[in-house]
Amino acid sequence: MGATAIQIFTGRPQQWAPRPLAATDAAEFRAALSLTDIGVVASHDSYLINLATEDAALFDRSLHAFQAELERCERLAIDFLVTHPGNATSGGRSTAMARNASAIGHALAAVPGDTVVLLETTAGSGTALGWRFEELAEILAQLSGWSDRIGVCLDTAHVFAAGYDLRGEYDAVMREFDAVIGLDRLGLLHLNDSKAPLGSRVDRHEQIGQGELGEAPFAAIMSDVRLERVPRVIETPKGTDPVATDRQNLDLLRRLATR
Repeated sequence: MGATAIQIFTGRPQQWAPRPLAATDAAEFRAALSLTDIGVVASHDSYLINLATEDAALFDRSLHAFQAELERCERLAIDFLVTHPGNATSGGRSTAMARNASAIGHALAAVPGDTVVLLETTAGSGTALGWRFEELAEILAQLSGWSDRIGVCLDTAHVFAAGYDLRGEYDAVMREFDAVIGLDRLGLLHLNDSKAPLGSRVDRHEQIGQGELGEAPFAAIMSDVRLERVPRVIETPKGTDPVATDRQNLDLLRRLATR
C-alpha cells in the first residue's frame, strides 16, 4: 500500500512472555524490510506494562518486560519504542511519574543502542498519566541525561479526547506543545480520528475524517512544514478488509497533504 513507516509489536501486546527472537529473526526482518519503501519502524510495547505503579510485583514485572522490549528493538534495529507513561494506581501523580522516569532510565542504561523511547500522549482515562503536556514534560525533565534516546509520540485521538482542540484550535495546540515539550522532542505521530468527543478522556479511534476530529486537523498536520521530518502511522479500525481500509485512510491523508 506504499507505506513508508510502520508500527509493529515485537511480542503479543497482551502477554508478559513473548516468543524469544530466534538467531535468524533480525537478519530476516531487515532483509524483508529492504524490499519495501519503509524507512522508519516503530514498535509499541506491551499494554500490560505499568512503570508508574506502586505495586512492587507489577513494577518489577513491568520493568523486566520493558527492558526486554527495548532489547528486542535493538536486535531488530527498530527506530522507536512507543510506551504509555503508565497509571498512577495509588499515591501522587508526581511520585508515579518519577517512578516511570527512573524505570525508563534504568532500561536505557541496561540496553545501550539507538532505539529512541517515545512517551505517548494519552486520553487520560482513569489514572492514566501523560494526558497533559506538562506531565510528559515532567517525565522528560527527569530523563534529561538521555535526551538523545527519549521523546514523545503524539496521538491525535488521545490529545483531542484529553481536551486539546485540534479540530478548532490546531495552531494553538501545536504552539502549546512546542512551548511545554518542544517540537524537537516529537518523534512520531499517531494519526487517528476519535469516536469520543473533545475532553471526554475516552480512548476510541475512528477512521480518518469520520470521527469527531473530521478532515481539517489532518489536512493541517499533513501540510505543516514544522512536522515534515516527523514520521506518522495510523492506528485506525480495520473493518472487515484491513488492507482496503488502511489504503482508504492512507490515500485520504495523502490527498489532504496536497490541499
